[in-house]
Amino acid sequence: MACQQIRDGVHSVGAADWDRRLFDLLLPTPDGTSYNAFLVKGSERTALIDTVEPSKAGELLANLASLGVERIDYIIANHAEQDHSGSVPAVLGRFPGALVVCNKACMGFLRDLFLLPEERFRTVEDGESLSLGGKTLRFIFAPWVHWPETMLTYLVEDRILFSCDLFGSHLATNCLYSDGEENVYQDAKRYYAEIMAPFRRFVAKHLATVERLDIDIIAPSHGPLHSHPLPILDAYRKWSSDEVENTVLICYATMHGTTREMARHLAARLTERAIKVVMVDLERTDPGKLTMALLDAATIVIGSPTVLAGPHPHVVYACALIDALKPKARQAAVIGSFSWGGQMAEKVKRSLGQLQAEFLETVLVKSHAPSQMYPPLDRLADEIARRHHEQGLFG
Repeated sequence: MACQQIRDGVHSVGAADWDRRLFDLLLPTPDGTSYNAFLVKGSERTALIDTVEPSKAGELLANLASLGVERIDYIIANHAEQDHSGSVPAVLGRFPGALVVCNKACMGFLRDLFLLPEERFRTVEDGESLSLGGKTLRFIFAPWVHWPETMLTYLVEDRILFSCDLFGSHLATNCLYSDGEENVYQDAKRYYAEIMAPFRRFVAKHLATVERLDIDIIAPSHGPLHSHPLPILDAYRKWSSDEVENTVLICYATMHGTTREMARHLAARLTERAIKVVMVDLERTDPGKLTMALLDAATIVIGSPTVLAGPHPHVVYACALIDALKPKARQAAVIGSFSWGGQMAEKVKRSLGQLQAEFLETVLVKSHAPSQMYPPLDRLADEIARRHHEQGLFG
């Protein structure tokens, strides 16, 4: 990714990863990603805000060389994960006089990771400022979005917020700014759902702090920058709120077609009741689609056949993901099939201990018996519609 100027004395010097398709061996990145790093040059000192994934260290150093950078005084470490900090040793090797600037918690992580001596660090407190000469960096602690040591850096004179993982997106692009690109919103939503959703209370708290700043540009550590901050701020305000939509997420696995038929029948009955349905076939849909649907759904329906007295492994994985992300759905239900018995529904419910939703009546069918299947699914659709009406979700 070539260097791009943001403001006079401020450049984007990070790296795009066009081919990355999985992050942390967990999160699909169908559009690749970027590791954003920013060079801020004042009249007296120069700072590098964040570095890049270790495999991209050569690109970062080449970008700095292309700008004729001969000295870096400070490496600002907003976050200790290696997609941000992984090239700190390489930068220190090229610029041995640089100090790593971070908070005390981050210093602990980086010392454990890189075995760096304490004298290579300068720790800062929340609200502290650092002058580069005509350019002032102010540090804003934002713990738990999404690690305990996360910090934001605000460039006062240029009104740029270097927001770390907040407002980011896993998206490889040569466009510096996000404005007008619909896919950026979708990638930002996926990113929020996968990474920030479990911490939405903290996100809402820090969002209030961010909104008190005078910001022209938001520069996250992944994906394009936001030169018109209001749309992404509005989106984060909605996603981190208690607000849900008139939507039912039906996620299911099927072995011989019965659970799929149940899911489709329920979806049809909900459609007749003017409720939006998002269908997720757990065999075919990547986890990112599931996490995005979890953000808005008022009701979650989990469908599974019974396998060795329990849920299908695809459903086990989905339940683990749902439980970890702690979505704000208000009600949930289990539907599915069995042949000779088991505790599928009970095991699904037990696996969702962090889900605060109320469970509605379970619908189980033995083998494939339409008389056992359709009437209780119709009643479940009626109950979901009644709840959505009572919760004012029909607008």
